[in-house]
Amino acid sequence: MKIALIGYGKMGKEIEKIAVARGHEIVSIIDIDNQQDFESDAFKSADVAIEFTNPMVAYNNYMKTFAAGVKLVSGSTGWLEEHGEEVKKLCTEGGKTLFWSSNFSLGVAIFSAVNKYLAGIMNNFPGYEVSMVETHHVHKLDAPSGTAITLAEGLLDNLARKSKWVKGTLTAPDGTVSGTTTCGADEIPVSSIREGEVPGIHTITYESDADNIIITHDAKNRKGFALGAVLAAEYTASHEGFLGMNDLFQF
Repeated sequence: MKIALIGYGKMGKEIEKIAVARGHEIVSIIDIDNQQDFESDAFKSADVAIEFTNPMVAYNNYMKTFAAGVKLVSGSTGWLEEHGEEVKKLCTEGGKTLFWSSNFSLGVAIFSAVNKYLAGIMNNFPGYEVSMVETHHVHKLDAPSGTAITLAEGLLDNLARKSKWVKGTLTAPDGTVSGTTTCGADEIPVSSIREGEVPGIHTITYESDADNIIITHDAKNRKGFALGAVLAAEYTASHEGFLGMNDLFQF
């Protein structure tokens, strides 16, 4: 399979290693200084492009990739609120293909399934109050993380007593804490911590007067995310539309 990479930071380089090891060919690498390559024959020859950049440029990367007629896998977050419906419509009605996930880790996919299952159980026990904390490296721009939002949506789908998630506290790299976890009875606070080079930790806590029930996913490195992205690209090569981890891993 021919793969194009959009974004050549730490994730892009890790994806490259795994893709090549799995027998794929990297035909184009686009980064900040060669945006014109979206129009190159090399890029257009790709079966799938894999994009990991940032919220400010992701949407434009999507449009350029679609214009080139290339299918896309993306792990960029922060664009959904403004452009989500437009992009989904392009995929469901406009013939474009995007496999998007806030997190490509197999472990997170399993964790997400466990999260939903546990929330279904806890729906019967209103004495437990639920909250979430996510921790990421200092370079991550959006907070809460896209993965945290996806997990929070999984909670909302299974906890009848909760109607929305809200931002909790934000602990900045310098240790400064802003915001609050105080919220309405029907709300779930999602707090964020930015420190060091943490790949990603997501912790969901159910607290009662008697005890706590806590589940955590703690990523050790970027390898799990990169492998998941390549697996998604392999899946996307033979599928169309707006795709996600529920299509790739059906638990």
